[in-house]
Amino acid sequence: MRQLGQLEAMVMQHLWRVGNPVSVREMRETLTEERELAYTTVMTVMDNLHSKGLVTRQKHGKAYLYSPASSRDEHTAAVLHEVLADSQDRTAALLHLVGKMDRDEAADLLSALSERVDDAT
Repeated sequence: MRQLGQLEAMVMQHLWRVGNPVSVREMRETLTEERELAYTTVMTVMDNLHSKGLVTRQKHGKAYLYSPASSRDEHTAAVLHEVLADSQDRTAALLHLVGKMDRDEAADLLSALSERVDDAT
């Protein structure tokens, strides 16, 4: 899973924000508030996201309605997992990440890790 392109990211952000299925036409109307885009451009981006497994679609009349295949948090976790898998020293990379967390984030992580360890025993 590579990093999303700018337009792909805009589409995904909108899908996560609205929380309900969106047609290409609706997506184009939203995106053209920032810059003019052809219908076919938006359709291609959404088809590409579907091919990558990032969105699901269902037929609605002659059009498709698109929804995110996972939540924003699940997607972020998958990207982080892939990045960490490419690291030569996964533990060091995680420690650098933890070092950049604020106190509340670190406490939440510690709590989640404690639960994970308890579940494993």
